[in-house]
Amino acid sequence: MKTQREKQVRRAQRNRIRLRKFANGRPRLSVHRSSKNIYAQIIDDVAGKTLASASSLEEAALKEHGKSWDTKAAEIVGKLIAERAVKEGVKDVVFDRGGYIYHGRVKALAEAAREGGLNF
Repeated sequence: MKTQREKQVRRAQRNRIRLRKFANGRPRLSVHRSSKNIYAQIIDDVAGKTLASASSLEEAALKEHGKSWDTKAAEIVGKLIAERAVKEGVKDVVFDRGGYIYHGRVKALAEAAREGGLNF
């Protein structure tokens, strides 16, 4: 029987295989969610580089919102990642939810990133 971690890795890989087919050279907005924090990166898979990143542990997110484990913190991270991506010249990305369901903090981050100017 597979462990919970092995199942999560398989879900994430299945999602990334599908994303590769539809990416057409666009960078990937990757989301990682832990029990208390949320992290986002914009990754250029062709060059193998991270173009922008944001997390709920950063000063900007903690200053605006003290707690780092609710949907409000995820919205702040979504706005930060969108702002940094636009500064780097990235507007179009593909959303990599990393095997997490599109609900709660992941959904809040995605919607805030869309409002911040990212297209996916």
